[in-house]
Amino acid sequence: MKILIIYSSTDGHTKKICEVIKENLINKGELHITSIENVFETNIQFYDYIIIGASIRYGKHNRKVFDFIEKNLNIIEKKKNAFFSVNVVARKNEKNTPETNPYIKKFLSKTRWKPKKLGVFAGKVDYPNYSFLNKQIIRFIMFITKGPIDTSKSFEFTNWDNVKKFAQEINKS
Repeated sequence: MKILIIYSSTDGHTKKICEVIKENLINKGELHITSIENVFETNIQFYDYIIIGASIRYGKHNRKVFDFIEKNLNIIEKKKNAFFSVNVVARKNEKNTPETNPYIKKFLSKTRWKPKKLGVFAGKVDYPNYSFLNKQIIRFIMFITKGPIDTSKSFEFTNWDNVKKFAQEINKS
């Protein structure tokens, strides 16, 4: 089986999640990871399974994700497929499933695509690597949502066992 994993990542964490998914897939043959910026150069018709992972920044998925899906909807729907969102809101137990996560719900309401497999993973707040402005905006968001506000540290919320389980579920399909 030929698998394509497409990621949209602001700071690299979604790409890291994609790499862990790749490492846990049984099919090690034709398996490629590419960014949303580069996927438009890829002929996705040759893949049997398409996985798309997208991070949230300031409450939104990258517009290019929606553009790619809209442009390739007929092809994606004919294949095995999956979508996952990476967002810090998923750090909360009551918002860490596709059924309860507001960004998955928002994503599904903004696209005609109905992924066959959905996932959501908590992301990372990496204050030391943010610009001054991003650091302050994200700190304010974290303050409002009762998250960490110490800008001298990074906070990774990803449950890597859940990422591995997601890959195992893909293995079964």
